[in-house]
Amino acid sequence: MTTEGMARSGSAGPARKRSPLFTVFFVLVAVLIVVGGVLLFQRRTQYQALANETEASAIPTVAIIHPSIEAGDENLVLPGTLQAYVESPIYARTNGYLRKWYRDIGSRVNKGELLADIDTPEVDQQLGQARADLNTAQANAHLSDITATRYTDLLKTDGVSKQEVDNALGDQAAKRATVQSSEANVRRLEELESFKHIYAPFSGVLTQRSIDIGTLINAGNGGTSQQLFYLAQTDPIRVYVNVPEPFAPSIHPGIGAYLELTQYPGEKFRGKVVRTSNAIDLSTRTLLTEVDVPNASGLLLPGGYAQVHLEVVVKGDRLQVPVNSLLFRSEGLRAVVVDSNHKARLQTLTIGRDYGVTLEVLNGLKAGDWIVLNPPDSLNDGQEVHVKEVPNPIAPAAASPTPKETPKPPSAPAATGKKP
Repeated sequence: MTTEGMARSGSAGPARKRSPLFTVFFVLVAVLIVVGGVLLFQRRTQYQALANETEASAIPTVAIIHPSIEAGDENLVLPGTLQAYVESPIYARTNGYLRKWYRDIGSRVNKGELLADIDTPEVDQQLGQARADLNTAQANAHLSDITATRYTDLLKTDGVSKQEVDNALGDQAAKRATVQSSEANVRRLEELESFKHIYAPFSGVLTQRSIDIGTLINAGNGGTSQQLFYLAQTDPIRVYVNVPEPFAPSIHPGIGAYLELTQYPGEKFRGKVVRTSNAIDLSTRTLLTEVDVPNASGLLLPGGYAQVHLEVVVKGDRLQVPVNSLLFRSEGLRAVVVDSNHKARLQTLTIGRDYGVTLEVLNGLKAGDWIVLNPPDSLNDGQEVHVKEVPNPIAPAAASPTPKETPKPPSAPAATGKKP
């Protein structure tokens, strides 16, 4: 073996000894890199899952229902308050003290019937003085007439001057004017004294008595304490109702109407529409309508509540929604409608009749729409929501015949409450 060969064999030995250590080190580094990559991937996956869960939990879950369909071919039913056909407070027109009253509350009186007497000593004395002044004026006028007649005759014989005759005639005219003034004052006081007797201005029922024997009476209506009686004519009785604007063209004088009262179940009090305001109220968008109902029996009392049925056939499908399905915003009444993409849309509504717990919707909704029950005020237009269908709280009140079932959209909300 040469020296060169020995050198090569000596250098190859250490290289072969270092090769296993290098391999182990390389494998260890590779394993660490793989393990680190797996851990990083798992951590990223966990972060992504947490982010998705947080995002999903931020989407609110809402309860949804369909609007209920009212029945067609029914009368227009509106709430109303009974009012007396004629009603008026009765005041005194003279001063004094109440001597006696003859009718109390609930009494039915006829026109011209005596209700009370007032003692008027001051007016009586003023009337006596006025009559005495009238007698004095008449005596002076009589003397002036005699003087004027004599002076006129003496003028023919030149017994008096023309000026004296003119003076006598002028005094005669002044005395006659004084008599007329005194007569007018006497008539005024006689009229004032006649007001000591309080008569009913029309037939009706006394609903209020504000005075008693000995009460100080002042003339006029200077306050509530001056009111003596309150008289109301209750036959016929009138009811004012506010007809929604869409039904206003169907309302005219002469159409039939009847009242239903809870205290008289099953009984109908027939009447008719007698007049309308012929103008739509800007604040309520309704037509003021008066219904008169005969009330000879006196069963209908002023101030009572009644359901007024106007015999106007209302056709077509009309929707009802619960009051708690609406949002009352500054820009107006809104309903939250959920579309097929589970996006909340704020829908403007036109409301008809108010049934208390439900409202009639004239425009803005369709029977197949999904609306949110108890929508939160924080819900915005276009916001994504989770949905859950719940029973309609007014479904039992939906009138027959039952409408056709509205098919659900392809992405109809699931009952699980989870996002489809």
